[in-house]
Amino acid sequence: MSSHKQGFFPRAALTIAAALLLTPLAGFAQSSSSSTKSPAPAMASAPDQWLHVRVICSDAKGETVRVNVPLELAEKVLPTINKDRLHDGKVKLDLAHANNDVDLRAMVDAIRTSKDGEFVTVQSKDNDIRVAKKDGYLLVHIIDKEHAKKSQVEVKVPMKVVDALFSAGKDELDVVAALHALGAQGDTELVSVKDDENTIRVWLDSKNVAD
Repeated sequence: MSSHKQGFFPRAALTIAAALLLTPLAGFAQSSSSSTKSPAPAMASAPDQWLHVRVICSDAKGETVRVNVPLELAEKVLPTINKDRLHDGKVKLDLAHANNDVDLRAMVDAIRTSKDGEFVTVQSKDNDIRVAKKDGYLLVHIIDKEHAKKSQVEVKVPMKVVDALFSAGKDELDVVAALHALGAQGDTELVSVKDDENTIRVWLDSKNVAD
């Protein structure tokens, strides 16, 4: 496999994770800032699934940020937001900087229909990268060796969620459909990032508060 395609696999996987996990949080923040009413209590019933983000800063201030968003609320809020590349719950892909010889949608379909295994393993003096599929999940593991403390990124996304994300048009990601599919997965760890500045964790469960 050529070096530029090796780099494209982990970037694509991280793009999927970012679109899925960060877009609902941004949309929720926009909705909250433009409304005097908070719809969250109506969505906080026990069976609801909640998307949690926790950021712990390692600097002298030692700040901790916790964000908790009910998936049902995110599914209802996102279609109402039309800003930049986000419209009607879908995100427009920026393919201008993508490799012309790599079809992202075809690549995802190939991964979905393939057997479990490691698709990319890169070990260099700067980074260790691993992209794999196991037990119905797309896994991305990245270690950045350039910092004093090795930064580590772990991404775990259910393939059913990836399929839902790519169920829109050719150049779009259907974030609402992906959130709906995510809600059916039950409790799961999605993203973990550790570096010399922050510790970030993104996960899904039925609790309306973060740990």
